[in-house]
Amino acid sequence: MSRSSAREIAMRLLYQKEISCTYSMKALDEMKSEFGIDDKNSKYIDNIIYGVENNIDKIDTYIKKHVKGWRFDRISKIDLAILRLAIYELMYMDDIPYKVSINEAVELAKKYGSDKSSSFINGVLGSIISSKEFFTKTDGEE
Repeated sequence: MSRSSAREIAMRLLYQKEISCTYSMKALDEMKSEFGIDDKNSKYIDNIIYGVENNIDKIDTYIKKHVKGWRFDRISKIDLAILRLAIYELMYMDDIPYKVSINEAVELAKKYGSDKSSSFINGVLGSIISSKEFFTKTDGEE
């Protein structure tokens, strides 16, 4: 199973949490079985789910600060789940290059979001990574 599949499962669970205020462990187990999740990717999913949950206020602060022309409560639930996942990766997962996190978020938006979701998510994430206060890590680029 690829990291992209694990990322997709994590996004689905974040979306489920946003819609129903809880995660279904049964749904998680079914998705792990469906996608053939190995231990490494299972740990990645757990890291994303619990990491977003434990840092949601900080993550949402970045979203609110960098959405232009949108009220936070008007962001679609699927776009919000994708943004939270990507921002968590950008903030806390040093082993994932920025470009990978952003590209994967855009691909998830193309698959699950509206026609404008991918450009919206790309714009928000681009604004965030351009902000000076956001990052201390580098991915080898200036």
